[in-house]
Amino acid sequence: MKRLTVHHSTAYRYAKPVNFGPHRLMLRPRDSHDMRLVDAEFTFSPPGETRWIHDVFGNSVALVEFAQAAAELLIVSTLHLERYGLARPVFPIAPEAQMYPFVYSANDRGDLGRLLDRHYPDPRGTVETWAKRFVSQQPLPTYNLLSNINGVIRREFAYAERYEEGTQTPIETLEKKSGSCRDFALLFIEAVRSLGFGARFVTGYLYDPALDGGQAVQGAGATHAWADVYLPGAGWVEYDPTNGSIAGENLIRVAVTGDPSQAIPISGSFSGTNADFLGISVDVTVSMQA
Repeated sequence: MKRLTVHHSTAYRYAKPVNFGPHRLMLRPRDSHDMRLVDAEFTFSPPGETRWIHDVFGNSVALVEFAQAAAELLIVSTLHLERYGLARPVFPIAPEAQMYPFVYSANDRGDLGRLLDRHYPDPRGTVETWAKRFVSQQPLPTYNLLSNINGVIRREFAYAERYEEGTQTPIETLEKKSGSCRDFALLFIEAVRSLGFGARFVTGYLYDPALDGGQAVQGAGATHAWADVYLPGAGWVEYDPTNGSIAGENLIRVAVTGDPSQAIPISGSFSGTNADFLGISVDVTVSMQA
């Protein structure tokens, strides 16, 4: 078990005081058997009135209303967590799903719904063809198939931080052979969906073991993104193609969605012109408590 503190500060700067529209924050994780939220602190400047809801996926979402105009909007989130991880990535996959291909039960298919469906056009079958290269034989161990896709993205694609909004399409990521963590997560998700797996997008944070004398990872120091795949008997299993890890205990899950567009940590509006907006700065630190 690791005791972790996440400090996430976001500052928006403007040329003059502006009024702010409602803001939507996905910054608070949910308690689970593998992660306990000990405390969560949120501060805003200017002050804001907050109400909480659960979205369609069950994520905690804060809706914030700001009454004062200001030339800077500061949103700070501090989380204190206990993270419980597996000693090694071994999962009790149900016997009927241990070898690929397999068929989800009728109940699972109904519950997974759109998480089984491709979300992005693939008119020439580019992503599907790429995914099928990993099916070297049939039957094939399910764990090996998913692990290979996860590992190849880590080894063969160049990681590049991108601060602009949005996510590359899976085809763009394949063509460029590079991308950010959210680009890699989306490629992995669409690839395994093309093979019949139910998968979802995960947003959160990443603890860098290098801070504790371990091996450094990519994607620390910012919000992070990875994928979940549903495996009968094992449930949702986390795959981080940016680092090639599986069920890593350094992954700090905040929210799960069907698509990256539904997992934006902070979104909102202001009254003014594009020229009024001077920029944004984001600072994320994840540290381990003694």
